[in-house]
Amino acid sequence: MPKLLSLFLLFFLSQVVVAQNAFTFGTSVNPQGTTFEVDSKGFVIGGKHVLPVMGEIHYARVPAKDWRREIRKMKAGGITILATYVFWIHHEPEEGHWNWAGNMNLREFLDVCRSEQMPVVLRIGPFCHGEVYQGGFPDWVVERHVSNPKEYKVRSLAKGFIKEVERLYYNIFGQVNGLLWKDGGPVVGVQIENECRGPWSYYMTLKDIAVKAGFDVPFMTRTGWPKLNGQEEFGKLLPLYGDYADGFWDRKLSDMPGEYAKAFVFKDNRMSGAIATETFSADELKETGNSKSSNSKLTYPYLTCELGGGMMPSYHRRINISGNEAMPLAICKLGSGSNLPGYYMYHGGTNPYNPAHTMAETQKTAVTNYNDMPYMTYDFQCPLGEMGQPNDIAFHQTRFLHQFLADWGEELSQMEVDTLSEHYSRRGCFEFYNDYVRMHNESGRAYVRPVNMPFLGHSITADAQPFCKIGDTIYFIPIKGMKPTITIDGKKSIMSSKSRIGSLPTGEGGGRGQIGFVLLSPDKAERAYKIDGQLHFAKHEGGILYKDGDSIVEEYWYETDDRVEARKIREADSPREVVKGKQKVAAMPEDSDFDKAAVYVIDVDSALASSADSAFLKIDYAADCARVYADGKLVQDNFWNGKPMLVRISGLIGKRVELRVLPLRKDAPIYLQKEQKAILEASENALLTLTKVSIVKRITIPFPS
Repeated sequence: MPKLLSLFLLFFLSQVVVAQNAFTFGTSVNPQGTTFEVDSKGFVIGGKHVLPVMGEIHYARVPAKDWRREIRKMKAGGITILATYVFWIHHEPEEGHWNWAGNMNLREFLDVCRSEQMPVVLRIGPFCHGEVYQGGFPDWVVERHVSNPKEYKVRSLAKGFIKEVERLYYNIFGQVNGLLWKDGGPVVGVQIENECRGPWSYYMTLKDIAVKAGFDVPFMTRTGWPKLNGQEEFGKLLPLYGDYADGFWDRKLSDMPGEYAKAFVFKDNRMSGAIATETFSADELKETGNSKSSNSKLTYPYLTCELGGGMMPSYHRRINISGNEAMPLAICKLGSGSNLPGYYMYHGGTNPYNPAHTMAETQKTAVTNYNDMPYMTYDFQCPLGEMGQPNDIAFHQTRFLHQFLADWGEELSQMEVDTLSEHYSRRGCFEFYNDYVRMHNESGRAYVRPVNMPFLGHSITADAQPFCKIGDTIYFIPIKGMKPTITIDGKKSIMSSKSRIGSLPTGEGGGRGQIGFVLLSPDKAERAYKIDGQLHFAKHEGGILYKDGDSIVEEYWYETDDRVEARKIREADSPREVVKGKQKVAAMPEDSDFDKAAVYVIDVDSALASSADSAFLKIDYAADCARVYADGKLVQDNFWNGKPMLVRISGLIGKRVELRVLPLRKDAPIYLQKEQKAILEASENALLTLTKVSIVKRITIPFPS
């Protein structure tokens, strides 16, 4: 064979291999010339490797007037990419009648994200789940699925269903047109479907429709679970993973059944026994790959989209999340090689009101009927709750980790897992440790610490967790049970809140300068925010600092000393017998059951009208479940799990407000954690107590005040 022909053939074959192993996505550059790309490690923005943090919030579950503030708070918590579902049922409840107004105004929401410089991943379905009625399918879609499955079977290649999905995708794109990354907008990614076994041709049909509709984005994703029915084509969709500390969906009425405890250990694979089996073998996901595999030159990055930032209580399983779970989950995934902590949820919300039926998952429907969920509340016990209230433990613990990733993520993203065991992992110059396991070892600890970490030309090892770096100074947070020491080029010292160690050479050139190391006390760390390259400290306990234009504001929440009168006007009837529903777990009460509830009239002071948008009722009770009505309309509900119920006062001013509470039988087939179980067992016949109704306020002030 002539030499020139041989060289040409080699070149051609090399291009074929590259084509086989490339990710097949859309335009990666925006009008400013900034690229947003994906490689086998993760994301590359503007040519720089990054290790972002993704947090889920559902715009339709948050009042539109609050969107900007809540996104700013997510940024303050360290979220750098926002994920959100587009629920079909929210936008086309009746065929052909689209609703993109108010809380459903996706375009306005994305405009806010653009102005706040918050990238967005849209999860466009058609199936979303998200504990929404029928997984997000409108009634009319489900009716056709039931009556004509050959033509309209949901989540299939049935022609009628695919035609409706095409219409859905085109309508969604009509709202986001001009707001993609390539247009200078925030939309960088799109998730196709959700938790689907395939077949792969179904995924590819949906992707093709999305692309034809106009979704030209830097990357497209799918959930990397459950195991696919058949083989996928490498590079077409990024698989994203997850793990949870507990699950409302579990059938068992016991503490952390199954494999939830395994979410708290380091692993050499991406498998989660808590949610499903990963798609790929360990060999396929190795950097070197399998010589028999088409993806031997390039592997999928390890990214997550559903780390349990919290957990909802279902009717049959009343999980009470402490907040200590989120950070250890993220530590275990980072230590196992992940380069994207993605939380589901990071911010809770409230379901839209529908007078016809609940807008949440229920056992009564034809599809997505595995659990009974509250009609209204979707708090999820996550770092920022339903009303935007910070759940302090989860919010601050994860924030410490996110700030570390903001300052050291570029380096960490390029570091392989060198050593790994159940409780310990080493990635380059960072050690990850966790022996906290929810319920099994609540006294455990989770942390990351530097070992021979380079800093300004020196080698740093510390028995403390790095929080941030500002100029020539590193700020650390103490690690529980460790004496805070630091070793610089082999010289060991004890750190304190006043430590400033130097003068030491600062690197090349032999110049001498001071290098600083400061240990923040736990209280100081909770108040510390790095904003525009400077460290600021909130004035109030639990305070959140965030940017408001060019200024900084502080938000904090507190319970006032005021007590709200709740006048009982009706005693509860005998507690209802809790029967099991279609899916063989306890069925929640019918609307008519609340006619037999204990009824309290709550007098909401009209003087609160001027501050109603920042005031909330806090209802401390113990019973089966509770509902609040304003002039007969349901505005909030709650399945008791030991935590109080919050209600927006803005929807109560000037209205007759009733609290209806159902007693809980001792023999009800529901799961309660031991603390709540003890309260139930201590009751005489059934549990129903209303301890107090008080007022919680959200205060926002200029910083510094």
